[in-house]
Amino acid sequence: MARFKFHLLLSFHFGGGMQSGSVKWIGEQKFVATSPSGHALTIDSDRASNKAPGPMELLLLALGACTATDVVIILEKKRQKLESLEVICSGERAAEPPAVWTKLEMLYRFRGNLDDAAVKHAIQLSEDKYCSVAAILRKTATLSWRYEILPPAS
Repeated sequence: MARFKFHLLLSFHFGGGMQSGSVKWIGEQKFVATSPSGHALTIDSDRASNKAPGPMELLLLALGACTATDVVIILEKKRQKLESLEVICSGERAAEPPAVWTKLEMLYRFRGNLDDAAVKHAIQLSEDKYCSVAAILRKTATLSWRYEILPPAS
């Protein structure tokens, strides 16, 4: 069992191999999804009951988390003094099925003593090169971004 988990984590972190997750129906339009790394979360596809995020909401959040990760790593490498980062993702979906994302806007809200050019470059690198979620969503949606740099808290 431990050997299997080790292989799964190796595959997840380093890529190359096929990754597997599972989605188990738990009644109504609710599911428990387990990621390739073993983390579970509840998904509610019924937006009327709204007991958990829906699949398309998770895709929107995945975009924010993916690009935020890239930007934080890039700014660390540029030795920027980042105190906080919030990425607010907004989107519009197609009116007819499949109701894919058609327009996505990201607002990056930074706090810290940051160089404007370094921030802009970090976002650009994430959006154009590193963020795999953005690369997928760009196939159906236009992506745009803007950012704010707030002064250090102290």
